[in-house]
Amino acid sequence: MENIKKDKYKAVWLSHSSIGDYLKCPRLYFLRNVYKDPVSGHKFTIMTPPLALGQAIHEVVESLSTLPVGERLEISPIKKLEVAWKKIEGEKGGFKNHAQELEYKDRGRKMLKNLEDNPGPILKKAVKLKSEDGLPYFWFSEEDNIILCGKIDWIEHIDTNDSIHIIDFKTGRNEEDETSLQLPIYLLLASNIQKRKISKASYWYLEKPDGLTPVKLPEVKDSVERVGKIASRIKLARQLNHFTCETNGCRFCTPFERVFRSSGKLVGLSDYGQDIYILKD
Repeated sequence: MENIKKDKYKAVWLSHSSIGDYLKCPRLYFLRNVYKDPVSGHKFTIMTPPLALGQAIHEVVESLSTLPVGERLEISPIKKLEVAWKKIEGEKGGFKNHAQELEYKDRGRKMLKNLEDNPGPILKKAVKLKSEDGLPYFWFSEEDNIILCGKIDWIEHIDTNDSIHIIDFKTGRNEEDETSLQLPIYLLLASNIQKRKISKASYWYLEKPDGLTPVKLPEVKDSVERVGKIASRIKLARQLNHFTCETNGCRFCTPFERVFRSSGKLVGLSDYGQDIYILKD
């Protein structure tokens, strides 16, 4: 029975992104995380300019973490942005026109210039979480067959006490809400996948010249309770196949309903095997 319970292919996989979808709208959660196109067999996502910008910046940052400390800024991150941008240029990034694309690309350059001028943890040792197929995960509940997964943008290793500093890069202009489950989820991932103590956590708002902002670490017990409550709700919704929008079409699920009803344009395949669509007004 134990082996059946721990079948990761039958488990409910949850992440900060998928939990956030459910909290916004159960129908959105279904369309992004459950439904698969009957022809391609893939899940789907919608590309927008803010998402395209975030994808390109995170790709550049992740490429830095794989390099030795002394080599991370040998090549300017701004130059690396040119390579990452190829994946989302033009309509692939959901840009309405060339002017809009240039506006977002310029924002990206400024973010990476801020990082280059104030590198902070970028020039210190980093830790990578152990992962299979590129995605760190652990069994949040073997009994309920729930797995928690996700990527932490950057984990700084603090030599003085052999602890770690969790850092999440922000490419949007709004500050993270205090009720967000992102830090609790990252805390649980880091606590269960590696053994060092977690001593710090920060958000790095890249549009600010020195946007590294310390935040209070949540308690592990409180994090387990908060994530557990929503995980149970999602599992039940999946069992009952009950994913209803409370307003019968909110701002979160409506764009995905349009793609679901064949109103989107397929422009590519994501690194996670999702069909990428764009919407044209």
